[in-house]
Amino acid sequence: MKIASAGAPRSRYSGGLEQIPLQWEPVKRRTFTVGELTGQIREILAGEFTGIRVTGEVSGVRVPSSGHCYFTLKDQNAQLQCVCYRQQMRYLRCQPKDGLAVEARGSIDVYEARGQYQLIVETLEPAGLGALQLAFEQLKAKLEAEGLFDAARKRKLPEFPRRIGVVTSPTGAVVRDILTVLERRFPGLHVRVYPAQVQGEGSAESVCRAIEYFGAEGWAEVVIVARGGGSLEDLWTFNEESVARAIAACPLPVISAVGHETDFTIADFVADLRAPTPSAAAELVIRPRAQVLDQFLAQERHMGQMVRLRLATSARRLHEVGVERAAASLRRAIGRRQQRVDEFEYHLREQVRAALLLRRRRVEALGGRLAALDLRVAMARFRSRLDAARAALEAGIKFRTARDRAALDGVSGKLAALSPLKILERGYAVVHNETGAIVKSPADAPPGSAIRVRLGKGELAAKVSRSLRRRKSVQ
Repeated sequence: MKIASAGAPRSRYSGGLEQIPLQWEPVKRRTFTVGELTGQIREILAGEFTGIRVTGEVSGVRVPSSGHCYFTLKDQNAQLQCVCYRQQMRYLRCQPKDGLAVEARGSIDVYEARGQYQLIVETLEPAGLGALQLAFEQLKAKLEAEGLFDAARKRKLPEFPRRIGVVTSPTGAVVRDILTVLERRFPGLHVRVYPAQVQGEGSAESVCRAIEYFGAEGWAEVVIVARGGGSLEDLWTFNEESVARAIAACPLPVISAVGHETDFTIADFVADLRAPTPSAAAELVIRPRAQVLDQFLAQERHMGQMVRLRLATSARRLHEVGVERAAASLRRAIGRRQQRVDEFEYHLREQVRAALLLRRRRVEALGGRLAALDLRVAMARFRSRLDAARAALEAGIKFRTARDRAALDGVSGKLAALSPLKILERGYAVVHNETGAIVKSPADAPPGSAIRVRLGKGELAAKVSRSLRRRKSVQ
């Protein structure tokens, strides 16, 4: 409001103070709807607070059926509502948990339905000491719950792979150690190395591309994912969820050879086989050539001995048992198999009977529903309503006819009372001349003219002989 002052004499009541009258001039104000005001606040907050990082303690974690995660970040002085949408949850380094100190990155937005601001979380990392270890444990628990560590899903390595894929850095000692061990143990193998970045920014994506390459190419029979030793931070590429899922999705058997024997990564748990070192992975993927040859020779000798022993044993048994016992044994074997067939037939009949009973019940249920919707029942109901309406209509017509007939009889009686024919029945007559006009005076029927006299019953034809003049009345 604007305040304007005007000159005035001293007040007699203010003890020498001037009394200034105030004139209020209204200022034009804009009126917002609740939605408009909330929308403008949301635009201001979204524009000013984008990509911010907030630290605090997680509280009140809720994950409804939609898959979105709702929680509160709080400290000693305030609290902030947060939401992480389902499609972003899988990329979080750690999962929200009550009492966990975290650092969240995201943007401020306004939830207009409640009129409250909230943080849209894009990344979430543990805060303080042991952050990487906590993220490691949480991701391990998550993937284990999904079944990625189950022994049943791990595939057996091929006995004699001829083509081996290696995912590692091409400049480190790891690739030289693997090639040296493979050449020493089994010369002539085909090895293809995919140069991947195994540490630093973008290393997880590089390792994933390498694994996906071998899986899509189909050239290799087994893949070795290798890296030398280092700290937990140095090996963190192989603790990323994307790398673990790429190993799990690879159609080829994967050997994880990351770090030293005491180092464990998420990739070790997901892979089909864990090797304590890259050199050990090369030893596990193929046996020495000399050992394989010795085993072949030993198997050959063993098979020869077994064949000779089997032939001798069979000849002796045939001689002892004879043809009759062989036939009896054959009959028993056939009988056992026929019994199996009978059992299968019985189970099949039971299943068919159960299926038929289920379908019969469904047909009966459908028949009941169909009977409720039968057109004949509906038509009978409509026919009953139509008969009732026809009876009501006929009764109304009869009543209306009787009423109109009574009214007609009354009018006919009145009309008959006023009819000229009634007058004629009392002895009066109506005379018509030759032209058919009513004779009202002697002039209308001169002598010699034919007349027609209408009586109460019938008519007379006559001829005027003479006319009599009316006597004049005496005044």
